[in-house]
Amino acid sequence: MITVTELRKKRGANTVIDGISLTIRKGEVAAIVGPSGGGKSTLIRCLNALEPFQGGRIDVDGVSLQAEGTAKIPKATLLALRRKVGMVFQQFNLFPHMTALENVMSGPRFSIGVSRAEAEKIARPLLERVGLAQKADSKPDQLSGGQQQRVAIARALAVSPSVILFDEPTSALDPQMAAEVMAVILDLAKEGQTMVVVTHSTEFTKRAHVVHTLERGRLVSSVSN
Repeated sequence: MITVTELRKKRGANTVIDGISLTIRKGEVAAIVGPSGGGKSTLIRCLNALEPFQGGRIDVDGVSLQAEGTAKIPKATLLALRRKVGMVFQQFNLFPHMTALENVMSGPRFSIGVSRAEAEKIARPLLERVGLAQKADSKPDQLSGGQQQRVAIARALAVSPSVILFDEPTSALDPQMAAEVMAVILDLAKEGQTMVVVTHSTEFTKRAHVVHTLERGRLVSSVSN
Protein backbone atom coordinates (compact mmCIF):
# COMPACT_ATOMS: atom_id res chain seq x y z
CA MET A 1 0.00 0.00 0.00
CA ILE A 2 2.81 2.43 0.92
CA THR A 3 6.48 2.32 -0.01
CA VAL A 4 8.90 4.96 1.23
CA THR A 5 12.35 4.86 -0.38
CA GLU A 6 15.33 6.81 1.00
CA LEU A 7 13.15 9.73 2.06
CA ARG A 8 15.06 12.90 2.95
CA LYS A 9 13.60 16.14 4.24
CA LYS A 10 15.32 19.32 5.38
CA ARG A 11 14.16 22.51 7.04
CA GLY A 12 16.85 25.05 6.39
CA ALA A 13 20.10 23.51 7.55
CA ASN A 14 18.35 20.90 9.73
CA THR A 15 17.80 17.38 8.43
CA VAL A 16 14.36 16.26 9.67
CA ILE A 17 14.07 12.99 7.75
CA ASP A 18 17.35 11.23 7.03
CA GLY A 19 17.06 8.42 4.49
CA ILE A 20 13.97 6.58 5.78
CA SER A 21 12.79 3.50 3.86
CA LEU A 22 9.78 1.43 4.93
CA THR A 23 6.83 -0.52 3.55
CA ILE A 24 3.24 -0.70 4.82
CA ARG A 25 1.03 -3.48 3.47
CA LYS A 26 -2.66 -3.35 2.66
CA GLY A 27 -4.76 -3.86 5.81
CA GLU A 28 -1.79 -3.19 8.07
CA VAL A 29 -1.92 -0.91 11.10
CA ALA A 30 1.48 0.73 11.50
CA ALA A 31 2.41 2.70 14.61
CA ILE A 32 5.08 5.39 14.31
CA VAL A 33 6.76 6.06 17.66
CA GLY A 34 9.83 7.74 19.07
CA PRO A 35 10.96 10.83 20.96
CA SER A 36 9.67 14.30 20.15
CA GLY A 37 11.51 15.91 17.28
CA GLY A 38 12.30 12.54 15.73
CA GLY A 39 10.44 13.24 12.47
CA LYS A 40 7.25 11.26 13.06
CA SER A 41 4.70 13.92 12.14
CA THR A 42 6.85 15.17 9.28
CA LEU A 43 6.96 11.67 7.82
CA ILE A 44 3.20 11.28 7.58
CA ARG A 45 2.80 14.84 6.30
CA CYS A 46 5.16 13.91 3.49
CA LEU A 47 3.05 10.81 2.77
CA ASN A 48 0.06 13.08 2.12
CA ALA A 49 2.06 15.74 0.18
CA LEU A 50 1.42 18.29 2.91
CA GLU A 51 5.18 18.86 3.06
CA PRO A 52 7.75 18.83 0.26
CA PHE A 53 10.82 16.63 0.54
CA GLN A 54 14.29 16.89 -0.97
CA GLY A 55 15.25 13.28 -1.59
CA GLY A 56 13.77 9.86 -2.19
CA ARG A 57 10.37 8.69 -3.34
CA ILE A 58 6.95 7.85 -1.90
CA ASP A 59 4.42 5.48 -3.49
CA VAL A 60 0.89 5.29 -2.08
CA ASP A 61 -1.48 2.78 -3.70
CA GLY A 62 -0.22 3.51 -7.20
CA VAL A 63 0.35 7.26 -6.77
CA SER A 64 4.02 8.31 -6.83
CA LEU A 65 5.58 11.39 -5.26
CA GLN A 66 9.07 12.44 -6.25
CA ALA A 67 11.49 14.74 -4.44
CA GLU A 68 10.42 17.93 -6.19
CA GLY A 69 8.39 19.84 -3.62
CA THR A 70 4.62 20.03 -3.35
CA ALA A 71 4.44 23.09 -5.64
CA LYS A 72 5.65 20.97 -8.55
CA ILE A 73 3.31 18.02 -8.01
CA PRO A 74 0.77 17.91 -10.87
CA LYS A 75 -2.77 18.78 -9.82
CA ALA A 76 -4.05 15.43 -11.12
CA THR A 77 -1.53 13.59 -8.92
CA LEU A 78 -2.54 15.58 -5.84
CA LEU A 79 -6.22 14.91 -6.52
CA ALA A 80 -5.57 11.17 -6.92
CA LEU A 81 -3.60 11.18 -3.66
CA ARG A 82 -6.31 13.06 -1.76
CA ARG A 83 -8.84 10.44 -2.85
CA LYS A 84 -6.64 7.63 -1.56
CA VAL A 85 -5.37 9.13 1.69
CA GLY A 86 -7.42 10.39 4.65
CA MET A 87 -5.78 12.51 7.35
CA VAL A 88 -6.74 12.97 11.01
CA PHE A 89 -4.83 15.70 12.83
CA GLN A 90 -3.96 16.15 16.49
CA GLN A 91 -6.05 19.33 16.78
CA PHE A 92 -9.12 18.04 14.89
CA ASN A 93 -9.05 20.81 12.22
CA LEU A 94 -12.81 20.79 11.70
CA PHE A 95 -14.37 23.66 9.77
CA PRO A 96 -15.80 25.80 12.62
CA HIS A 97 -18.66 27.27 10.57
CA MET A 98 -19.95 23.84 9.51
CA THR A 99 -22.04 21.33 11.44
CA ALA A 100 -20.68 17.86 12.14
CA LEU A 101 -22.68 16.55 9.18
CA GLU A 102 -21.40 19.26 6.86
CA ASN A 103 -17.82 18.59 7.95
CA VAL A 104 -18.16 14.92 7.02
CA MET A 105 -19.85 15.86 3.74
CA SER A 106 -17.04 18.24 2.79
CA GLY A 107 -14.68 15.54 1.46
CA PRO A 108 -17.12 13.93 -0.97
CA ARG A 109 -18.45 17.33 -2.07
CA PHE A 110 -15.20 19.20 -2.60
CA SER A 111 -12.63 16.45 -3.27
CA ILE A 112 -14.76 14.09 -5.35
CA GLY A 113 -17.45 16.51 -6.54
CA VAL A 114 -20.58 14.55 -5.63
CA SER A 115 -23.87 16.36 -5.04
CA ARG A 116 -24.94 17.57 -1.62
CA ALA A 117 -27.67 14.92 -1.51
CA GLU A 118 -25.22 12.11 -2.33
CA ALA A 119 -22.67 13.45 0.16
CA GLU A 120 -25.32 13.40 2.89
CA LYS A 121 -26.08 9.75 2.10
CA ILE A 122 -22.40 9.01 2.67
CA ALA A 123 -21.98 11.18 5.76
CA ARG A 124 -24.93 10.20 7.95
CA PRO A 125 -24.00 6.49 8.23
CA LEU A 126 -20.41 7.48 9.04
CA LEU A 127 -21.53 9.72 11.90
CA GLU A 128 -23.57 6.80 13.18
CA ARG A 129 -20.55 4.55 12.82
CA VAL A 130 -18.50 6.78 15.15
CA GLY A 131 -21.41 7.10 17.59
CA LEU A 132 -22.41 10.67 16.77
CA ALA A 133 -25.60 10.41 14.71
CA GLN A 134 -27.38 12.58 17.29
CA LYS A 135 -24.76 15.34 16.89
CA ALA A 136 -25.19 15.81 13.13
CA ASP A 137 -26.43 19.41 13.48
CA SER A 138 -23.92 20.49 16.12
CA LYS A 139 -21.08 22.90 15.36
CA PRO A 140 -17.55 21.97 16.54
CA ASP A 141 -17.70 24.40 19.49
CA GLN A 142 -20.72 22.46 20.76
CA LEU A 143 -18.78 19.17 20.82
CA SER A 144 -16.24 17.76 23.25
CA GLY A 145 -12.70 17.16 22.07
CA GLY A 146 -13.33 13.45 21.74
CA GLN A 147 -16.48 14.06 19.73
CA GLN A 148 -14.66 16.49 17.44
CA GLN A 149 -11.95 13.91 16.80
CA ARG A 150 -14.54 11.25 15.99
CA VAL A 151 -16.13 13.66 13.49
CA ALA A 152 -12.65 14.15 12.01
CA ILE A 153 -12.31 10.37 11.62
CA ALA A 154 -15.72 10.17 9.93
CA ARG A 155 -14.65 12.99 7.60
CA ALA A 156 -11.49 11.09 6.68
CA LEU A 157 -13.54 7.95 5.97
CA ALA A 158 -16.02 9.80 3.76
CA VAL A 159 -13.86 9.54 0.63
CA SER A 160 -13.33 5.77 1.17
CA PRO A 161 -9.55 6.17 1.43
CA SER A 162 -7.07 3.36 0.85
CA VAL A 163 -5.13 4.53 3.90
CA ILE A 164 -5.77 6.86 6.84
CA LEU A 165 -2.95 8.80 8.49
CA PHE A 166 -3.33 9.80 12.15
CA ASP A 167 -1.06 12.41 13.71
CA GLU A 168 -1.19 11.77 17.48
CA PRO A 169 -5.01 11.59 17.41
CA THR A 170 -5.48 11.29 21.18
CA SER A 171 -2.71 13.48 22.59
CA ALA A 172 -4.95 16.55 22.99
CA LEU A 173 -7.64 14.56 24.83
CA ASP A 174 -8.25 13.54 28.42
CA PRO A 175 -8.10 9.78 29.17
CA GLN A 176 -11.83 9.13 28.75
CA MET A 177 -12.08 10.99 25.45
CA ALA A 178 -8.87 9.35 24.26
CA ALA A 179 -10.37 5.94 24.99
CA GLU A 180 -13.47 6.79 22.92
CA VAL A 181 -11.35 7.79 19.94
CA MET A 182 -9.02 4.80 20.29
CA ALA A 183 -12.04 2.47 20.30
CA VAL A 184 -13.08 3.86 16.91
CA ILE A 185 -9.56 3.44 15.52
CA LEU A 186 -9.34 -0.14 16.78
CA ASP A 187 -12.73 -0.95 15.20
CA LEU A 188 -11.38 0.31 11.88
CA ALA A 189 -8.34 -1.91 12.33
CA LYS A 190 -10.56 -4.96 12.79
CA GLU A 191 -12.28 -4.10 9.49
CA GLY A 192 -8.96 -4.14 7.63
CA GLN A 193 -8.49 -0.40 7.14
CA THR A 194 -4.86 0.42 6.37
CA MET A 195 -3.67 2.99 8.90
CA VAL A 196 -0.49 4.80 9.87
CA VAL A 197 -0.68 6.21 13.40
CA VAL A 198 1.82 8.53 15.03
CA THR A 199 1.28 7.86 18.72
CA HIS A 200 2.72 7.86 22.22
CA SER A 201 0.07 5.38 23.41
CA THR A 202 1.70 2.17 24.59
CA GLU A 203 -1.75 0.54 24.57
CA PHE A 204 -2.14 1.23 20.88
CA THR A 205 1.37 0.07 19.98
CA LYS A 206 0.46 -3.32 21.46
CA ARG A 207 -2.47 -3.53 18.99
CA ALA A 208 -0.56 -2.35 15.89
CA HIS A 209 0.73 -4.90 13.39
CA VAL A 210 4.10 -3.15 13.09
CA VAL A 211 5.81 -0.53 15.25
CA HIS A 212 8.30 1.73 13.47
CA THR A 213 10.60 3.72 15.76
CA LEU A 214 12.09 7.01 14.57
CA GLU A 215 14.93 8.90 16.25
CA ARG A 216 16.61 12.02 14.90
CA GLY A 217 15.00 11.53 11.52
CA ARG A 218 16.13 7.95 11.10
CA LEU A 219 14.24 4.66 11.24
CA VAL A 220 15.99 2.75 14.03
CA SER A 221 13.70 -0.30 14.21
CA SER A 222 10.60 -1.95 12.75
CA VAL A 223 9.06 -4.59 15.02
CA SER A 224 6.09 -6.80 14.16
CA ASN A 225 3.61 -7.74 16.90
